[in-house]
Amino acid sequence: MKVKICGITQPDQGRAIAQLGADALGFICVRSSPRYVMPVQIHRVIAGMSDLASEPGYVGVFANAPVEEIVDVVAQSGVNAVQLHGQESPAFCEQLRAALPGMMLIKAFRIRVAEDLCSLNAFTPQVDALLLDAYHPHLLGGTGKTLDWAALHQFQPDRPWFLAGGLTPENVQDALSQLQPNWIDLSSGVERSPGDKDLTKVAKLFEALMFLNASKKA
Repeated sequence: MKVKICGITQPDQGRAIAQLGADALGFICVRSSPRYVMPVQIHRVIAGMSDLASEPGYVGVFANAPVEEIVDVVAQSGVNAVQLHGQESPAFCEQLRAALPGMMLIKAFRIRVAEDLCSLNAFTPQVDALLLDAYHPHLLGGTGKTLDWAALHQFQPDRPWFLAGGLTPENVQDALSQLQPNWIDLSSGVERSPGDKDLTKVAKLFEALMFLNASKKA
């Protein structure tokens, strides 16, 4: 199981989070978000990672952006994965796949009720991974709201999947005792304020994951 920390805005925090063990860093490319960063800012964060023994992945998060805009931001920023967090269709995903061949493509879904999971099957031929986030009527992500984990017990998609939505160092063990995602994705759960990560909380997250792994092996 891998860890993505999303909403990175500051180079020093991004580097520290990578050193703590994050497998991927997420950058919000949605202008209306309080965690929005410009492509040049993302590039600056990524440039500061080149000397690390093991670099994380870099994910650009978009919502309802045109293909041309996504391609342009990818070229300017240096991200090597794209997450779609809006109302993008399977046809749009296919179009973006053609425009960015070889790019990891993640489609996010805001789950309100268990029945929402039925719509995910239409996307699996076009994307590399699925991400489940909590529904909020006005916010796309980073809401601090958790999913109904019990409703996901039978969720077994044909693609790797990310569990997001209100995860924190305090509840991640509970979530992972019930579910087996390929990735977990945290943002507000390890922040002081939007875009300002709390490195103490990030460290506690990895301590909780280490304890959970040790318990499983015991």
